[in-house]
Amino acid sequence: MTIARGPRSLVVTADDFGLSREVNDAVEIAHRDGILTSASLMVAEPWCADAVARARRWPGLRIGLHVTLVEGRAVSAPSEIPDLLCPNGRLRADLARYGAAIFVSPRVKRQVEQEIRAQFEAFAATGLPLDHVNAHKHYHLHPTVAFEAGCCSP
Repeated sequence: MTIARGPRSLVVTADDFGLSREVNDAVEIAHRDGILTSASLMVAEPWCADAVARARRWPGLRIGLHVTLVEGRAVSAPSEIPDLLCPNGRLRADLARYGAAIFVSPRVKRQVEQEIRAQFEAFAATGLPLDHVNAHKHYHLHPTVAFEAGCCSP
């Protein structure tokens, strides 16, 4: 028996686009001189505008949203998502306890939904076409986060 095989492609994605100048430099070089085909944008990080400008210069680089719910900056106002933040104002870093809180607390789930929505809106405001969505520290694998983002059915 022969199995028909169509053309294959390799997708190579860089996360954390927008986190720092160094990450943005690496993404640009890897796309221009290497095999990088896409990058995932962190919309609340300080170098996001620079990443968006670079993405516009390289239209062949597909850009997705790197939803950040942990160890980063939030788009939403702190008053809208108090349970998602550390005392320093950044998103929580206690992944296991935070993951459990997301799973069991309706209040925390609503705040996660708010922040995910805000990040999608911030990405849309860039004017870039959305190629894909993933999450920082693989938080898209959390069953509640995947459901809140509309990625899966309950």
